[in-house]
Amino acid sequence: MRIRALISKTISNITVFTDKIMVFLFPNTCPFCGKVSEAGICGACRAKLPYVRNPYCMRCGKPIRREEEEYCYDCSRHSHYYESGRAVWQHVSVVRPAIYQFKYHNRRIYGCAFAREMVRAYGRTIRKWQIAIIIPIPLSKSRRRKRGYNQAEILAKEIGRLMDIPVDTESLIRNKNTIPQKVMDARGRRKNLQHAFAWKGMKLQGVNVLLIDDIYTTGSTIDVAAKTVRLAGAEKVHFLTVSIGQGT
Repeated sequence: MRIRALISKTISNITVFTDKIMVFLFPNTCPFCGKVSEAGICGACRAKLPYVRNPYCMRCGKPIRREEEEYCYDCSRHSHYYESGRAVWQHVSVVRPAIYQFKYHNRRIYGCAFAREMVRAYGRTIRKWQIAIIIPIPLSKSRRRKRGYNQAEILAKEIGRLMDIPVDTESLIRNKNTIPQKVMDARGRRKNLQHAFAWKGMKLQGVNVLLIDDIYTTGSTIDVAAKTVRLAGAEKVHFLTVSIGQGT
């Protein structure tokens, strides 16, 4: 047990040291153009980014084409375990490379800029949802070891710090190493995620929870995680992501 604790502490110290190096190498770097910007996202990039605007689905937050429709195609035909969710940008060509770098190429510093933008866009909404706890979508242990970090956890911790809301990174776990969702259709994603999550914490006792992830596509991952959190006692589950796919 002592050896395991020592290893865990060493890994934590290495992570903190690595984060400090990243801040030194990429100080306030705009995720979209790579230029140093005190604002995080530079003004030129901000002006051309595809922010999610009305009309959007009242359930999942996907942009939709017709204002007279309240829900996108998927949400009008399927129920969800989450109450509602929102995203900052549409997941299109100008956004994808920055998230890819953040997710797979150790650009953890981008998470701070993304999180600040998430709070800037939806801070009032988070307060309206009366969120008591923030939970990042977890990675499997093997994927976490390979990547070295969980991008959703970086976002959640920064949002929690900015909003002064507790963040729980331990209770929701991914208990199997699923196939990457991007290579599967909607049915395959749902089957792939069966029993993928488990709750190892205390009962949530009727509180409202905010799930955090980087991208919302079909919503399968968010929905299965929301179901797990609801079964743990959460009253309502909402989600927030950096980007989201297009609705119909």
